[in-house]
Amino acid sequence: MTFLNNLEWRYATKKFDGRKVSDESVEKILEAIRMAPTSFGIQPFHVTIVTDEALKAELKPHAMNQEQITTCSHLLVFSVNTETDKRTDDYMVLAAAAQNKEVGEKEQGFATMIKSFAKQGGEEWTARQAYIALGFAMAAAAELNIDSCPMEGFDPSGFKGKLNLPANLNPKVLLPIGYRAADQVPMKKVRFSKEELFDVR
Repeated sequence: MTFLNNLEWRYATKKFDGRKVSDESVEKILEAIRMAPTSFGIQPFHVTIVTDEALKAELKPHAMNQEQITTCSHLLVFSVNTETDKRTDDYMVLAAAAQNKEVGEKEQGFATMIKSFAKQGGEEWTARQAYIALGFAMAAAAELNIDSCPMEGFDPSGFKGKLNLPANLNPKVLLPIGYRAADQVPMKKVRFSKEELFDVR
């Protein structure tokens, strides 16, 4: 199937059949997340992969008892990283090392600009970066014929507590992945027309 065929095939799966996604396929989805573009490249997010069945059961009440949480193979929890200053400094070190050099005055000036931009954008800006990665994860899953369901219907504070996340990580969106249950019949896709969505100037 082509990429567009895969996008036509995918849908927001409301119930999975419990089968496990292979480690190899999960690694491909995680690599798609890692390779997703982000503003300035600093990737101000973190993904927690939940596979423990008991933990998923504890998380379910914090997601309005939706079945995706406990029937999926892997639950990906995308959190924003609010420590953008540290994230920027760490990125500058990585970028300099990739070029076999030290972080110089030019890089420090660039870092100062990024920190100011990130501070102005706040958590909304970091969330947008996480959502770019989320889109790449869904597309990668579809390419592998793995079902997924982006979810915002959950209590972030409840997830943060159950996952024992550090103060700088705030859960923003969930992506359970797996294989659709046999009784799941995808509804016909409804999308606005090209004429409604696009115009050429």
